[in-house]
Amino acid sequence: MKVLIVGSGGREHAIAWSVAKSPKVDKIYCAPGNAGISEYAECVPIGAMEFEKLADFAEEKAVDLTVIGMDDPLVGGVVDVFESRGLKVFGPRKNAAILEGSKAFSKDLMKKYHIPTAAYENFNDAEKALEYLREQAKFPIVLKADGLALGKGVLICNDLREAEEGVKEIMEDKKFGSAGNTMVIEEFMTGREVSVLSFVDGRTIRTMTSAQDHKRALDGDQGLNTGGMGTFSPSPFYTEEIDAFCQKYIYQPTVDAMAAEGRPFTGIIFFGLMLTADGPKVLEYNARFGDPEAQVVLPRMKTDIVEVMEACIEGRLDRMELEFEDNAAVCVVLASEGYPVKYEKGIPIYGFENFKGKDGYYCFHAGTKFQDGQIVTNGGRVLGITAKGKDLKEARKNAYEATEWIQFSNKYMRHDIGKAIDEA
Repeated sequence: MKVLIVGSGGREHAIAWSVAKSPKVDKIYCAPGNAGISEYAECVPIGAMEFEKLADFAEEKAVDLTVIGMDDPLVGGVVDVFESRGLKVFGPRKNAAILEGSKAFSKDLMKKYHIPTAAYENFNDAEKALEYLREQAKFPIVLKADGLALGKGVLICNDLREAEEGVKEIMEDKKFGSAGNTMVIEEFMTGREVSVLSFVDGRTIRTMTSAQDHKRALDGDQGLNTGGMGTFSPSPFYTEEIDAFCQKYIYQPTVDAMAAEGRPFTGIIFFGLMLTADGPKVLEYNARFGDPEAQVVLPRMKTDIVEVMEACIEGRLDRMELEFEDNAAVCVVLASEGYPVKYEKGIPIYGFENFKGKDGYYCFHAGTKFQDGQIVTNGGRVLGITAKGKDLKEARKNAYEATEWIQFSNKYMRHDIGKAIDEA
């Protein structure tokens, strides 16, 4: 088979690594890819939002399967373009990717189908949002830009002053662009966060092993929200009882709800969960693999990813069982100092050779490129250093050891990824 992967981050590197393990695959392309992905795939200079060019390329190269890694092209309708041309593609259509593309849509869906989530109100008008905050809100409270905002469009406000600033930022100053045309105001939930990724074929859902992300830029969950500074899998807080509850009241009901709405979902649903005192509730949905969650979940997956994706597209996921290794993985993101606000790019990176031949250690590229034959930084999140271990403590020790194998002058990381496992 020939496979095309669309995207350029750590998630796509993890997907490329997984696809490369499949005995069914003999050629991988990635558009646009990055320096690390080029080890497994031929990188093609086509942007993720250039749908017709991507489809032309898939036709020209007789690509057998295209995998869409990123949220923007999915929400924009890349799958519809591929399907209209008879090309096999893995990911939800535009009318199903709205599950991630509009937080207002997903909240309304959960309300209609009684899927547990935080209480909320949707607003299109900044004045009405402010009125609600002044007269009815309980603090702390959460403000969310409705659309895609690179994982950054969520503000936790401790008092009215912060909330008023947040409304200005999202709805008036349009800090997140058109994503802030509509805003969700949501009750603040407390508890452990858990991420559960799943494969879906429109009817059937198969969940993967659990993970937990760390969104804040600084140690101790301080600083600004980022796309994710590290993650671990499995979550010791995600018990069999919680899984049974979620399968019954969250996972299958979400798939059934989308089908009932005439928006059957095929691809990956990422469930962001909060384990509250009142039971698990949905924080958010994503319509694709999480990044960096993919970098700890996929290295533990034993099932051939290409076979699962084909089963989803062909509507026979009910005949597949997913298998995962009985171990653990931790990913620590190496970022550029100053991320997520301002940082330098183009800085040479050294030490990749240290990962060669080291079983259970991975260096997933998120923001890198080749410059004059040298791999240099090309983003805020630069690399995801992942290591496996027999349990979370060993995986964490291994991952932090491996972060020392890589050097670049403005290297920054959190030092407490997976620290919560000490409390489990």
